[in-house]
Order: sequence, then C-alpha cells, then structure tokens
Amino acid sequence: MRKRLISSENVAAPDGEWLDLERLAEVEITSEDAAYPIESALLLDGGPGWRAASPGEQTIRLVFAEPQRLRRIWLQFIEGDVQRTQEFSLRWSPDKGESLLDIVRQQWNFSPSGATTETEDQKVDIDGVTLLELKIIPNISGGNDRASLAQLRLA
Repeated sequence: MRKRLISSENVAAPDGEWLDLERLAEVEITSEDAAYPIESALLLDGGPGWRAASPGEQTIRLVFAEPQRLRRIWLQFIEGDVQRTQEFSLRWSPDKGESLLDIVRQQWNFSPSGATTETEDQKVDIDGVTLLELKIIPNISGGNDRASLAQLRLA
C-alpha cells in the first residue's frame, strides 16, 4: 500500500455556488483585530481570516436583508500555536433574532503537534433565514485565548 501525507493547513473551501455575503448580509461582531478583519473570513477572495481583539467568547452574526435558503454551511478554523479545546455553535433565526434555533454545537481539540485545522461542512435545508449566528468559545477551560475563523461560506 502506498501512502502520502498531506497538509490540512492549506485546505481551501470546496468549489461551489457560495452566497455573496458582501451583497446579501450585514455582519455584527463582538470584537475584531484590525489586522484580521471579518471580511477576510467571509469574502470569496479570501485573506488571513478573522481574529478577535479580545479573549473569551465571541459572536459573529450575519443579518440578511432578505430571507435566505441555506443548503450548506462550510467553516474552517486553524490553530497551530496553542493546545486548546474550542467550542462553536451555529444558530439561525427566521425573525431577525427574536427566536434562535440550533443547527450544531461542536467541540474540537487543537494541538500544534497534530490537529491544527478543523473543517466543518454542514449540509442543511433551512428556508427563511434572516439571521445566522456563530458563537465561538476559544478555550472551554478559560484563559486568554482569542477566537479566530479562517473561512465561512454559505450556499
């Protein structure tokens, strides 16, 4: 049997017909490092991704001007420096946040010597989405870790 090691660090979002979030949504965030703006994680031309300016739990909300139908949510988180357990949750709302419905809650163990990339490809069928909320707890044990998001794509 032949085998080959591949790097998971350079995994790009798969090709697809992604929503143009710049045109369709307004974004709300709890904090942002100026060197890592949210646009670089959300826009299709990419960039270094988003990073929070402050430690602790962070929230990213996409508020859609018109209700959307979502069939796929693709997320990528990269952490190559610190061993930690991150938790994220995705929720959606049909009424601009008056009510929020769970999509997924996930924990991931990052390790610089092993698992440095978490990629989630959620297949969904949700119609009438007016708000999508991503909450990130960068380290469930606490500490001064900062949340980050390499990419978020919606179809």
